[in-house]
Amino acid sequence: MPPARAADHHRVPQAEEELALLRRVALGDRSALERLYAVYHRRLFGFLIRFTERHDLVEEIINDTLYTVWCKAGEFRDESAVSTWIIGIAYRRALKSLKRQSFWLRTDGEAMDAPDASADPSEETGDWLAQGLARLPLEQRMTLELAYFLGHSCEEIAAISGCPVNTVKTRMFNARRRLRELLPQLAEGNGADGTGRTR
Repeated sequence: MPPARAADHHRVPQAEEELALLRRVALGDRSALERLYAVYHRRLFGFLIRFTERHDLVEEIINDTLYTVWCKAGEFRDESAVSTWIIGIAYRRALKSLKRQSFWLRTDGEAMDAPDASADPSEETGDWLAQGLARLPLEQRMTLELAYFLGHSCEEIAAISGCPVNTVKTRMFNARRRLRELLPQLAEGNGADGTGRTR
């Protein structure tokens, strides 16, 4: 058995605390729900704001998520981590809402300006990556964000998104392949030579 990652030692007490909070929520404890809200608001906000600039929409999705947690806490069967369950609810709420309000999605042409010619090359690369992500199909983009922004494994993403692990891996493969195609185009379109340097 491989050695446990250092982060795992910090996750166990947190996971136990969140499970205890969720069990209290299932009994109708509003203070426990407020505590879960405090724990998850920043994490969910940071994830969702990457898809839309509408703060009100992000807050609506977060509130819908926690309301669902309030209503369905008693249905949690401890088959996954509490975090996976809650983020899974947020994922489904966000997917539905963002598809319905597609004109609010971040896009390469609306929400992001072209990199400044005097900007640091690493910042320009980050801008191009954000623009590339904005051009991906929503499921692919959210899969990459869950993996690289929130640090979830393929198995956890499968539980969050309600699809087989192989589907998650396929989405990640296709998304990375598409980004490899897009990034040189974005760099060229912004006046760079493909190495991060402006011409």
